This record gives sequence, C-alpha cells and structure tokens, in this order.
Amino acid sequence: MSNSQKIAIITGGGRGIGRAAAITLASSGYTCVAVSRSQSEVDETARLAGNGSVGMVCDVCQADQIQRVVSDTIVRFGRIDALVNCAGAAPMLPFEQISQAVWDEVIATNMTSVFMFTQAVWTPMRQQGGGVIVSVSSEASRDPLMGLSAYGAAKAGVNLLTKALAKEGDALNIRLHAIAPTGVETAMLRKIVDEKLLPTDQVLQPQDVANAIRACVCGDIAYSSGETIFIHRRP
Repeated sequence: MSNSQKIAIITGGGRGIGRAAAITLASSGYTCVAVSRSQSEVDETARLAGNGSVGMVCDVCQADQIQRVVSDTIVRFGRIDALVNCAGAAPMLPFEQISQAVWDEVIATNMTSVFMFTQAVWTPMRQQGGGVIVSVSSEASRDPLMGLSAYGAAKAGVNLLTKALAKEGDALNIRLHAIAPTGVETAMLRKIVDEKLLPTDQVLQPQDVANAIRACVCGDIAYSSGETIFIHRRP
C-alpha cells in the first residue's frame, strides 16, 4: 500500500449513514474499515466502497472489540487517518417506561462508544502526527421528539465531548467534528416514525450526511473543529 494512502474507520458501517460515508470517503481516496455487528453487511459495504476497503465485526459497546479493530487496522494498514462514529440506537419510549437497562444501552451505543473508539485511536493519531474524528450526532441533541429523551441526552453528550476534546486535539493536529442531522431516511428512523407521518421527501438522505462527513474529514471545513454542525433538508 502506498504511504500516501489514507485509512478511515467507520462505525455503523453496515448500512445507512455509515455505508454512505464509506462509499463517499472511498471515492475521495480513503481505504475504509467498515465496522458493525454484521459481517455480511460490512462486507457488502466494503465491496461497494472499493479502494481496498474491508469490513470488521465489532460491538461498539465492548471495549475489547474496539481495541481489536484498532489494532487490526494498524497491523493491516499501518495508520488511522479518520474515525467516523456513526453507530447509534434510538428507542422511542415515554420517560417513565425507560428502564435502566434501556438507558444504559442507549448511552453506551450513542455516547460511550464514541468515547471508547476516540480514545482507542487517539494515541495512533498522535504518534503519526494527526487525524480527524467525526461523530454523527442529531437534531435531537437540542430538540428531541417526545420519547427520545435518552437518545437526545446521549447525543448532547457527544456534542460536548467533541468540543472538549477539540481543545486537546488542537495541539496534536487532531480535529474533531460533530454532525447533527434532522431525520435521515434510515432503518433506525423507520423503526420510530412511519413514512405516513414523515414522508421520505421531508427527510435527509444518508448521502446528505455523508457529504458533510467528507467535508470534515477532507478538511474543507477544518476551521470548524470542535463545533456541532446542524444540517437540515433543503426546502
């Protein structure tokens, strides 16, 4: 592999925003490591992305599996230039029906996984002289629908973590960005909102978010490190 080749790890890479991000970054010259719990899904993402991309199975709530993905990526490719945190879960429940188990799972999937994956790539990025970390947040982080209190709280945590770490990353040439879209046409959205209530033409497409991710990763909006970028469907 050429020393100029750039490597991106993408969680939630088996479908939706993660798959679109992998394909989009690969078209910009990145070799992508698509990560999810489904081998068949990430293998298909890697095939669609091309450019030497691969799929790796990982439960983003498990620290040992995250470390394995990072270690295997370093062994295979020698570096990690970008991490894109796309994995998420958004159960819609009235507050009084949220059990501690559900709360813990939502926080672990949406926020703790971002912390763990970011920490896992931090040292390799520092040692190689820099990198970019983009985390997919949500409009729910500032204005959640009723029933998305846990999800909104987790995504608000992602926004603040991004801002805090960008201050540390600045001296290390590590940029951090959060992308907060409104509703996106994904399987996760359709589990909680029927198309009759929210038609496809009123929501973003995964490619819309992938384009914003590419702008962050490729440096088009490098000046926004630490910020949460809210994106909406064009009228």
